[in-house]
Amino acid sequence: MLAISQSRLFLLPQSLLLGRTPSDGPRLTKNNENINGHDHPTRPVLSPQPLHHHHLLHLLRLPPPNPNRRSSRSNPSRRSPSKLLEILTRPNWQRDPSLRDLSRSITTVHVSAVLNHPPLDPRLALSFFDWTGSLPGFRHDHGSHSALLGLLVRHRFFAAARRIRISMFRSCASPEEARRVLATVRSTTSLDLTVRCYNTLLMALARLGLLVEMREVYGELLASGSAPNVYTYNTMVNAFAKAGSLAEAKMYYGCIASAGLSPDVHTYTSLVLGHCRVHDVDGARKIFDSMPCRRNEVTYTVLIHGLCEAGRIDEAFELYSRMGDEQCRPTVRTFTVLIQALFDSRRMTDAVVLFKEMRKEGCLPNVHTYTVIIDGLCKERRLNEAKRVFGEMLERGVVANEVAYNALIDGYCKEGMIESAVAVMGSMELNGFKANERTFNEFICGMCKEKKVHKAMGLLDRMLERGLAPNLVTYNSLIHGQCREGYVDVAFRLLGLMTKNGVKGDQWTYSMLIDALCKKGRMEEARGLFNSLEEKGIEVNEVIYGVMIDGECKAGEIGAAHSLFQRMVHENCSPNDYVYNALIDGLCKEGKLDDGLSLLNEMVERGVKPDPVTYSVLIDAMLRGGEFENAWKILQQMIDTRCEPDVCTYTMFIRAFCSEGRLEKAESLMAVMEKKGVVLDLVTYMTLIEGYVNAGFICRAFRIIKLMMDSGCEPDMCTYSILVGHFAHERRRNYGMSDQVGDIDMEGKKGFVDLWKTVEIEDILKLLSEMVKYGCDPNIKTFSALIGGLCKEADWRKLGLYTVRWRRGNYFRMRMHTLCSLTVVAS
Repeated sequence: MLAISQSRLFLLPQSLLLGRTPSDGPRLTKNNENINGHDHPTRPVLSPQPLHHHHLLHLLRLPPPNPNRRSSRSNPSRRSPSKLLEILTRPNWQRDPSLRDLSRSITTVHVSAVLNHPPLDPRLALSFFDWTGSLPGFRHDHGSHSALLGLLVRHRFFAAARRIRISMFRSCASPEEARRVLATVRSTTSLDLTVRCYNTLLMALARLGLLVEMREVYGELLASGSAPNVYTYNTMVNAFAKAGSLAEAKMYYGCIASAGLSPDVHTYTSLVLGHCRVHDVDGARKIFDSMPCRRNEVTYTVLIHGLCEAGRIDEAFELYSRMGDEQCRPTVRTFTVLIQALFDSRRMTDAVVLFKEMRKEGCLPNVHTYTVIIDGLCKERRLNEAKRVFGEMLERGVVANEVAYNALIDGYCKEGMIESAVAVMGSMELNGFKANERTFNEFICGMCKEKKVHKAMGLLDRMLERGLAPNLVTYNSLIHGQCREGYVDVAFRLLGLMTKNGVKGDQWTYSMLIDALCKKGRMEEARGLFNSLEEKGIEVNEVIYGVMIDGECKAGEIGAAHSLFQRMVHENCSPNDYVYNALIDGLCKEGKLDDGLSLLNEMVERGVKPDPVTYSVLIDAMLRGGEFENAWKILQQMIDTRCEPDVCTYTMFIRAFCSEGRLEKAESLMAVMEKKGVVLDLVTYMTLIEGYVNAGFICRAFRIIKLMMDSGCEPDMCTYSILVGHFAHERRRNYGMSDQVGDIDMEGKKGFVDLWKTVEIEDILKLLSEMVKYGCDPNIKTFSALIGGLCKEADWRKLGLYTVRWRRGNYFRMRMHTLCSLTVVAS
């Protein structure tokens, strides 16, 4: 039982967790009532207005309306069986106005009560049963079937009883209902089962995966003296093959020949499926090639699917191209399987081409095809195309299902586009689909990714209110969000909650918690949790070892990290690149560069490919030690092994060259980066700017600023701090003042705060005028960064003067926002 309200995890008011104030409540409730009361259109609609986070939380608060659900709020007297019985006694009762009004509230319970009424005529009962079965949204269940079956048998209407019994078999919607049907059949001894009845019952059981019950019914068929036919055996072969019980499927296949019958295309197709289910695609191919009868579209599609799942896509397409030789046209399922495989193998262009070919050949995509396309495009971050395909699906009259909506919602959430995801979810609710566990998980994951973990916690409450059970994905997403934000204790409370609710954490759960503890410096707790994993039944994998080894290294406990590494190898848990990188980094920081290089060689010998991080750690250590030549050799080794250096690797060399005053070398390396297509980032540009400023080449520094802005990489407050600091230093030197800038430590936040304390308005104006001079026109982001610097000091006089001198439209609005922020801090 999910019992705990998640709001207990925080000392914050629930209204803050939901991102709204208490006054928002009535307005949101009213909006929610309007949405839930909206008439459901005949075709899907898209939400016309964007929804916001607080709308999302309220929209998910209550279950959406279900147009197919029969109301339970009608007057009980109007729903009573006596009222129905009274109407049934009237001539032309089907046209009775009272029955038309009553039909909206009739349930299977009422039907069963009427059919169990002793004086009811069997013919009238059959007519009433058929009439209720034709009502929109109504489905007869075991109870109504059983009541009518009993009545018909009592009156010896055996032909009608057999028809109703077949209908009862086909209506089974759950394993529990199927078992009740079996009990009814076995208790009705006066009505023998024919082979057709047995086959229909076996099909119903197969559809629900009830293999044990199938064996029992098959045994009862044999005991009855009836002879199974090919349809019987095909049902048994298919059910067990589909479940991966290939040996038993082959046993029933052998019975076909023993009974003097001939297997058909359905038999062989089931055997092909069985081999695919146990990942024996070669065995499936042998059966396919040796079939004595003509293969059909289903046979081809089953084997194509098996090949695709085995990653043998080229063979699958070779089979697809052969379908025409046997007059087999690819079905919508065939195309969908191939498109899915292409997306899974990152061959997106080929997938889109095949999708177009599918429509060109006159095979209309169904909702599953569109869902695969939408999901594939979202995973490739092509959300605009995914949205276009979704719209095309609706325009073609294909009704979207929960999976299609969730695919688009997931795409938006993973890109942090929560507002767009909310709009899709609103459309989903309006079209009668409930947000399920997957929907909530997607929003929770998206919120956590956007660092809005409090709002994600609010969604956990909404799940509980809806009666949905948070699963491992839910809790892991929330734990990851809390750990990333540094709320380790809240993450552990979530662990306690999930354990109480019967959800067991996995390796990913504990790796996140151990990593968070290590990053907080709580190493004793991390070690304790790590040592308790065996008792919890969690197998320590390379990820858990990796975070623990990394934590020990960062804590300076290289010996403990090495012991863990040895234990890992002893337990046949292969170290990956993350583990080696952590150890190499730890050794380099301890000044043990030679040991780090030895570990690199061991890494290669074990078949673990070094990545850019591996080489960058070693290069950084060498450069800091002044070993330029050795660092360059490692860079060449990196390139020779086809591990392309990334922007971080190159920036290390640029920083080293700048610190040595070798600025031309730094610029030439920047040209190499551009030639290789490595995009320079903020740190690279800032390193060059700082190098030029320190060398006194201010014009070159502004040239880099211009290159930076032209490339779309906006300078931030740290970048401008370098230039403003230079002008502050220059001003103080010109006025014969003591230099308070040169001694400032710029490595941390305190350094920037100290710098901005020395800055005057003249320094900022000098910076702005020089920017204009060198063609780097200040923009809104420039002013935002500079205001951010002034806010570090919170000097109201400077901020006010600065804004008066540069008061232009948006800048004035930004200043007001800044002043408001400072007021909040001050209060």
